[in-house]
Amino acid sequence: MSIEARLQDLGIVLPEAAAPVASYVPVVVQGGFAHVSGQLPFVDGELVTGRLGDDVSLEEGAAAARACGLMILAQLKAAGVLDRVERVVKLGGFVNSTTEFTDQPKVINGASDLMLDVFGEVGKHARAAVGVPALPLGAAVEVDAVIAIA
Repeated sequence: MSIEARLQDLGIVLPEAAAPVASYVPVVVQGGFAHVSGQLPFVDGELVTGRLGDDVSLEEGAAAARACGLMILAQLKAAGVLDRVERVVKLGGFVNSTTEFTDQPKVINGASDLMLDVFGEVGKHARAAVGVPALPLGAAVEVDAVIAIA
């Protein structure tokens, strides 16, 4: 089954791939890997902003991380490699959070769980979930990826 068919079965419609907000490219394909730049969370075309532990709940943060994951898939599709995914190797998750907030792993589960839902066993990956004091454009979450491709 193609990834496009799997997405359809799951009722997932990918967003339009976002344009870079600075001097970089969204995806670099090199040596059998697609390196996906950090993606911000857009829900219904609006950037999810704020800080976990302050004005963004854990549930909202996980939904934002899922939105980042959807944007990673959209970028892979735009790069023409979505159906060539062999393995999700690693996700890097960054959570705009207060110093008291310590549930960054639960937030980034939003993106991790999406990869498992879409890709099954090959969606299991290594990961980092890091709290940071600020993210570009005030985003609540940012996620990047390393994807093995055929």
